Amino acid sequence: MSPAAFDLETLKAELSGKNPRLILKTALESFDNIALSFSGAEDVILIDMAVKIRPDIRVFCLDTGRLHSETYRFIETIRNHYGVALEVLMPDPAGIESLVRQKGLFSFFEDGHTECCGLRKVVPLKRMLSGLDAWVTGQRRDQSLTRIELEEVEWDRALAAPGQQLVKFNPLTHWSSKQVWDYIEAHEVPYNPLHRQGFTSIGCEPCTRPILPNQHEREGRWWWEDDAKKECGLHAGNRQGNP
Repeated sequence: MSPAAFDLETLKAELSGKNPRLILKTALESFDNIALSFSGAEDVILIDMAVKIRPDIRVFCLDTGRLHSETYRFIETIRNHYGVALEVLMPDPAGIESLVRQKGLFSFFEDGHTECCGLRKVVPLKRMLSGLDAWVTGQRRDQSLTRIELEEVEWDRALAAPGQQLVKFNPLTHWSSKQVWDYIEAHEVPYNPLHRQGFTSIGCEPCTRPILPNQHEREGRWWWEDDAKKECGLHAGNRQGNP
């Protein structure tokens, strides 16, 4: 199916509140030109489900150049465990060199993470998405204030290229962290070893730290900024609605 022939409102009503596997199966059956984004524990669950539906599913991840060493090794664990041809996206070196030359390696502590994340994450992601009709994420509503209006399926207005119609599926929209980890345990899904060290939401090494008991799972991301700003730009349209 092409996005032009896609009836989003009808499908949104059909998928509302449905289980993640059905949402994912519908996504993979509706679009040939679709890929799954991988970074956290939630995304590995979706890979685990997806390869049983479509073994040749495209899976990609972002290498920002500043990930933990454990995360780099985990990327290879996923590649080997599921036998997927994992596509690793990297930022444009010229843009990173210019930023570091002008502001140093840790400017985000002073002026926010938006500029650095834009170069290391958003630009490579947009490059990838420009060639797709749809993509799948592991976002959940309870992860942050910026995700409380998340839908199971939506138009991605924020990251689509000019003139592009891009559909985003979020099969885990209504799942909790407990449901995620119950699935991981039950199906023996690989997970980043940093989770055993108190890291709940894992991003770049300078911008991620373990959380304390009873803190929200994304409290360790960009901890020096307000909760309402805790998005890197990959899902900037979460609270913009779907016109």
